[in-house]
Amino acid sequence: MLMRLLPNFKGFDFFPHNMRLPFMKYKGLALGLSILAMLLSLGLFVTKGLNYGVDFKGGTMLEIKSNSGPADVSALRDKLGSLGLGSVQIQEFGDPETVLIRLEEQPGGELAQQAALKKVQEEVGSSYTQRRVEVVGPAVSSELRMTGFIAVVAGLLAISLYVWFRFDWQFALGVVISLAHDVLVTVGIFSFFQLEFDLSTVAALLTILGYSVNDSVVVSDRIRENLRKFKKMDLNELLNLSINETLSRTILTGVTAIAVLISLYIFGGEVIRNFNFAMLLGVVIGTYSSIFIAAPLLGYLGVRRDWSEQANKSAAPARA
Repeated sequence: MLMRLLPNFKGFDFFPHNMRLPFMKYKGLALGLSILAMLLSLGLFVTKGLNYGVDFKGGTMLEIKSNSGPADVSALRDKLGSLGLGSVQIQEFGDPETVLIRLEEQPGGELAQQAALKKVQEEVGSSYTQRRVEVVGPAVSSELRMTGFIAVVAGLLAISLYVWFRFDWQFALGVVISLAHDVLVTVGIFSFFQLEFDLSTVAALLTILGYSVNDSVVVSDRIRENLRKFKKMDLNELLNLSINETLSRTILTGVTAIAVLISLYIFGGEVIRNFNFAMLLGVVIGTYSSIFIAAPLLGYLGVRRDWSEQANKSAAPARA
């Protein structure tokens, strides 16, 4: 009865089913720009480096809680910034009364670090209660840097092996290049703007890998289906058809993720801001690479056309 009263809403298509945007026409330009972006990002990483946070650089983290309502973060920044202790990062942590202070590693060893911490504690005064102090030494921070690098590389290798076994090596190569593009360009932007790079950013990079490979696998799966269906179709035309057929899913998934990440970036606070910004960059760049890198590379590499033949052979019973 209720269904009869409600209007017969069948939804609508954001992208027409017969849309045929000529992506493959611009594959050379897109790949050229992507390679240039990767080289620039690599150059920035080598020459300018990253602005490592306390996790990777070493230093002290001090958590304090205001005794009289919300903490005045801007006043704390003015006070502690005038102490001459280098980079002192201050942000709300969990609630408006709690503040997390990150103090970078001081030249002069442990004694200098303790003296810098004492200066901060004296400047903060009795209006705040100290809740915890954590010290990250240079040996630990160096180990964390190496572990983060290994985690990203291991993620790339595991994904490439998965795609190789599921499809063909050409697909795996395209996916690996597109994922390397996503990670390198994101790191390049962090290096160019000298944004803080810490463990949360590494976690964002690993999440980006998972998001981007999901998009690439969907497009690759459609390409494989069309290779079975259209055995005589020109490869570039078939790749263009496959990208257009999955375009609605790719764009809408990306836009939905971007909307959520923008909301988190604006309202999520300082604690997860770097993670959100890296994720936001990764989703935008990953959506681009799924369309303009992973699939178009197959147009240059070529790919096995008759997938059904191998499936039939493996399904046939062995002869006596």
